[in-house]
Amino acid sequence: MVRETLVAFCAFTAAFVGAGDAAAEPNGRALQVPASAPRPAPFYLGYASYGVALTADALIHPGATCALSEPCILGGGGGLALRGGFRWPGAWYLGGAYQVSRTDSANLYRLATLQQLRVELRYMLDMGFRAAPYATWGGGAVAYGNELGVETGGATAFAGLGVELQLSRLAVIGIAARYQPTLLAGFTDTAGYDRSFGLAHYGTLEFQLEIRREVSGR
Repeated sequence: MVRETLVAFCAFTAAFVGAGDAAAEPNGRALQVPASAPRPAPFYLGYASYGVALTADALIHPGATCALSEPCILGGGGGLALRGGFRWPGAWYLGGAYQVSRTDSANLYRLATLQQLRVELRYMLDMGFRAAPYATWGGGAVAYGNELGVETGGATAFAGLGVELQLSRLAVIGIAARYQPTLLAGFTDTAGYDRSFGLAHYGTLEFQLEIRREVSGR
């Protein structure tokens, strides 16, 4: 008796499920549920950013500012850069930077300093990873002298490559290498040497830390 009851119940359940599947579509086929729903469109943001960087400056060639018969008042060194800017949704960054570097002046200055105020552009290559390479270029004004004084000034331009790594959504570290020609006006230094108008060539390595703040999106 029990066996016959179980057989009848199983037959009824199978018939009910089959009828439900057949009613799911007019042609009698079962409805197909997609394995996964389409992904939403990516959300792009604009960022205001600010940060600091440690710089190492190598003098490639001093140009006419340093004659062979005189101690060279220009040299390599290192310093600190402060920057801020804006990154648009996508690849472009526009910002400004102030950098002050302690340089080697062959003991002609007590504390030789090279100050720079630059406009900076970046083009980011965002490939979907935490690390993103970029190209950078720009230019600005420079001042050179003793202990943040101004003995001479001029203009500078630069171009280089870098890479940034996201520590979190809003914190980034990076490294960049730049080639930077710097044009300095002629002057007389504190030791009485006449320095000619010249074009010095620098190579710079920069270690960066930047913080971002979301300001727009679409």
